[in-house]
Formats: sequence, structure tokens, C-alpha cells
Amino acid sequence: MKLTMSGIKNRELWEKAGIKLPKYDVEKVCQKAKEKPVWVHFGIGNIFRIFIGGIADGLLEEGELDRGITCVETFDYDVVDKIYEPFDNLGLSVLLHGNGTREYKVLGSLAEAVKAISSDSAQWKRLKEIFVSPSLQMVTFTITEKGYALQKADGTRFPFVESDIQNGPDKAVGAMAIVTAMLYERYKAGKYPLALVSMDNCSHNGAKLRESVMVMAEEWKKAGFVEAGFTDYVSNEKVVAFPWTMIDKITPRPSKQIADDLEALGVENMQPVITGKRTYIAPFVNAEKPQYLVIEDSFPNGRPALEKGFGVYMADRETVNLSERMKVTVCLNPVHSATGPLGVVLGYDLFAHMLNTNADMLKMARMVAYDEGLPVVPDPGILSPQEFVDELFKDRFPNEYLGDTNLRLAVDVSQMVGIRFGETIKAYVAKYGDASRLTAIPLGIAGWLRYMLGVDDYGKKYELAPDPMKEEIQDQLKDIVVGQPETFKNQLKPILSNERIFFINIYETGLGEKIEIMFREMISGPGAVKETIHKYVGRKTGQY
Repeated sequence: MKLTMSGIKNRELWEKAGIKLPKYDVEKVCQKAKEKPVWVHFGIGNIFRIFIGGIADGLLEEGELDRGITCVETFDYDVVDKIYEPFDNLGLSVLLHGNGTREYKVLGSLAEAVKAISSDSAQWKRLKEIFVSPSLQMVTFTITEKGYALQKADGTRFPFVESDIQNGPDKAVGAMAIVTAMLYERYKAGKYPLALVSMDNCSHNGAKLRESVMVMAEEWKKAGFVEAGFTDYVSNEKVVAFPWTMIDKITPRPSKQIADDLEALGVENMQPVITGKRTYIAPFVNAEKPQYLVIEDSFPNGRPALEKGFGVYMADRETVNLSERMKVTVCLNPVHSATGPLGVVLGYDLFAHMLNTNADMLKMARMVAYDEGLPVVPDPGILSPQEFVDELFKDRFPNEYLGDTNLRLAVDVSQMVGIRFGETIKAYVAKYGDASRLTAIPLGIAGWLRYMLGVDDYGKKYELAPDPMKEEIQDQLKDIVVGQPETFKNQLKPILSNERIFFINIYETGLGEKIEIMFREMISGPGAVKETIHKYVGRKTGQY
């Protein structure tokens, strides 16, 4: 069985293998999207294909949508060459249940794949054609939080951003410049309305996207590349809207075991690939079934019936904000960021296996969510924080079949600690005057910095996960030697006091010295990390 347009015509073979096929006419919905696009998506990796693509697939199945999504890649073009084109843009969704069962479904909702390369005249021309189409209603994004960033941690702009500003719309390279260039095309074509919807896992994602687009537009206006009317167009949210969202679905890297199992069922060429830019991707995507997507209902040119998609909630901005804060700052992501890097140091590959077998790590995870987070999180109304956390610890976190790794949870942590820990820390400061009563969160911060040393609890070196601040932080910590605590002096101060990282000076919250003490204990010798965790959480009883 081949995952291609011609390959899925032999329905009997696929269904015999237990793999569902689209009931809608895939070629027809793809052609309609090419002629009159409604939905464009930037960042076409794993989470997009199984979650956003899965929502569109469900709407197509129910007759609530009549065309697919136009897929645009701005960063890793190997994804298009190796995963989209060879498989005729089809995807294979693999949902993993905690009892070991799986759901297989071929997705036909990905209409075409475009590389956003300004130096490729054909691809650039096609992208412009898509954006000037009056039918286009929404552009969604999963480009990770760093995809919106124009500045480094020190406040200076990235070199590629400076180049994009100097070179103008027709030579755009970075994602934000490309998006702004396409908005300029849409403006010139007729000032058509549009919604740009960040679905990335970061606080106030719509505001981040809007700010970056506005910066590019204003800089181009100063340089004479665009007229004042364009910045007026982009800044009018009644015409160009930037809805906020909260997104949640645990989507690990593609599993080699699942690839082998699919090939054993008769599906050809399912093996994962690692691109030159270190993207882990495969013709299939494996993920858990639970999913949540709360979207601010602000769409100036109309929208598909998103509310009929599985796990989708349409709401106002404040409800989205509270839902995002619940998930990103309390319930899920802080648990991942506090315990994932420590799991790497302790030698655990799988996050679920660590929680299922290490009582101290489970206690620490529960402390982060139940004891330290829930007391200060507001209730968004449409989702219950208590029920959300209960589902995580009862069903989602223990699911070893998901295969989620601690190393994946350590990716880009420097870009996330400010939101995932900073908001709760600030809430404690506001409520109690300082955050000194926190234990698991500072332990997680100390653990992340201990992880950045690249040496596990047994003295073995490991490779760090990708992180834009990896080299900078490692350079600041380079003189610290595990097993020689006297080598630790003031190296954490520039990091913990950096408000660009934490959005607050950690020393002013009463936690700076506490984190330093925990960190010093973690580097005292072999097994010190395990002992330090037990010291701080072993005697806690909390709600477990």
C-alpha cells in the first residue's frame, strides 16, 4: 500500500489493515483549495498535520468544509521535499491510547505545499497568488514561539531580521517578513480583510504575531518600501485581525516502532527522517487523542465552522487568555519544563515511564500543578482547571504508548521559562509579597540549569536539545564542574536576573538564592540530582 492519491484508491486493502480512508473526494477538495483558498497554514510539521490538519479532515468528513488547507513552509524546506511531495500531500494520523490501542486515519485535508522562498520565483509567485485571493479567510501558524522573535535575549535584532528590513518585501527571508510581504500584496490587490491566527504554544500568541508584523511594516515604511496606507491596513484589527488562541495536544516525534508496525501492515516507506535542520518527521504523525483549541472569534473575512471541529472552542479574548494561562502557566507546560530536563539528567528517556516509576518525580510534577499552580490560576469557565489537571495525571501523562521523551520537553526551554514559571511566581509575589513558599518550581528552574551542563547524574555527557540560547547559557556556565561545587560562584546571576528570560528578576521574588542552593546541591557529585529532588519533594504529601 502506497500513501499516494493512486495508492489509496484500493480501499479494501487499507480498510483490511484497519486504516480509515477519507470518505470525501480528496482530489476535489484539494483542487478547490488551489483555485479559491480559504485557509492557509504556516509551519507544516507534526503538530499541524495531526491537529490542525486533523480538524480540517473532520470538517471535510462532516461536510462542514469543502476545500483543504494550503500548507506553507518558511523554515525547513526538506519537509516539503521529503514528506509532502512524495506522498501527494497525504498524511497518516496515528492516535495512541493509554491501553495500547491505536486509531489510524489517512488525512486528505492538506491541499498543496508551498515553499516560502523569495529567491524561488515560481514558489514566490504562487504564494502571492494565494494571498491576493479575496476568498482567503484565515492564515494559521505553528512556527514555534521563536518563529515570531525579532530580537535576541540581549534586545538586539537578529541579523536576518536586519537584512529583511534593509532588503524589503520582495527579498523577505524570515517568517515575519514573509507574512508581512504577503499582507502587502493583499493590501495592493484590494485591502481585503483577513485573520492571522497564531496557534503556537505561547502566551498572548496573537499579540506576539501582531507586534512582529507591525514592526516589519513600520520599518519598511521608514525605509520607503511601503506606504503609510499599508501600516494603517495592518494595524486595523477590524480588517486584519490577530485572534489569540490556546492549543494543547501532546505530539511526540515520529516513532520508529510505529513506522515498523505500519510497514508490517503493508504501508510502504513509513520510516521517519531527520532533515538537515534537525526536524524529526515522517509520513505519519503519532499523538495522543485528547486535544484542546480555544480560539478568539475574530475573523473579518468570515471563517470555516471551526467550532464543529473536535476539541475546538470559540470564545472571546479574555476566555482564551484565561484558558491559555491555565494550560501554559499551571496545568501542563510547567510540569513538562520542570521535570523534562531533570528526566534527561536522571537518565530517563520517556517522560511517562519516569512518572510511572519514580515516585519523587511524580510528586514533583504534582506539586508543580496541584500545590503551586492551581491555587493562583483563574478559572476560564469553558474548561475546569481541576478537571484538566486530573485528566493529565490520570490519563495523559501516564500514557507510555505516546513515547514522549524528556529530551523533546527540553527543546527551547529558555524561550518558555518566563511564561511557564514566571506567571505563577509573579502571582505569588502579588499575593504574598514574595514567592519563597514555592518549592517545586524553583527546583525545576535549578534542574533546567543543571541540565544545561550536559552531564547526567552519573557523570556521562549527553547532547542538549535545540535551544536558541544554548551556546550563550553554556558559555556562562562553562567553568562549573559537576562534582566540584566550589567551581560554582555567581554564574547563575546573569541568567536568573535576566528579565528577557523570566519577565521578572528572580532575585527580587525571593527565589534567586533558593535556586542557587538547589543548583549547588545538584552538582555536588554522582547521584546528587536524585538526592536533591528527594530532599525537597520526598517529605511532601500535598494532594497525593
